[in-house]
Amino acid sequence: MLYQLRWKTEPGLRGLSCSEFCASPTTAPDNERGVAVDIANDAERDAFLRQLEEVFSPQRFSNNATAFETVKAYVLEHMAKRN
Repeated sequence: MLYQLRWKTEPGLRGLSCSEFCASPTTAPDNERGVAVDIANDAERDAFLRQLEEVFSPQRFSNNATAFETVKAYVLEHMAKRN
């Protein structure tokens, strides 16, 4: 199933953080505001969302563009390795 991944980027004392990752089923991917990925089932989706929280919750970014591109690159690389 095709999911649209989204997350929040919020300011903090040491820079921007990414959190609250979510995935919504979609038929119209929007790579301007998130990343569209094909995930087989709910268990895989939930595990991947937990992984994203674990990886990105401690990281800080200097600007929104860097945060977005870093998360996007991570997701796309993870999906490419999976196939």
